[in-house]
Amino acid sequence: MLRQDIKALSEAHMHRYVEVRDQNGICFDGIVEYIDEETLCLAVPGAVEDRAFGPGGGPGFGPGAGPGFGPGFGPGPGPGFGPGPLPFRPRRFTRLALPLYALTALTLLPYY
Repeated sequence: MLRQDIKALSEAHMHRYVEVRDQNGICFDGIVEYIDEETLCLAVPGAVEDRAFGPGGGPGFGPGAGPGFGPGFGPGPGPGFGPGPLPFRPRRFTRLALPLYALTALTLLPYY
């Protein structure tokens, strides 16, 4: 396909879930986010990490997050039960910019 054809097809499918193929046969899928004269930008679904919180565990239960309840139940070397670190929010989508001259096909995919 020509670059003008890919650009027109991308503009027709703006904000839709598509699959694009490059000259090497590699396929990328994502949501068409932006298109200009030279670049197609896709919002690609990223890998969500298994843990819901960042280093230190959940809210209020991170190591050293509070005063501690060590030996004698006073301030000491215990694990801590204070306010804790803020929750870690993983990125759901990553941005992928592809040059239009390297793309050979664009296909609309069903989004479930």
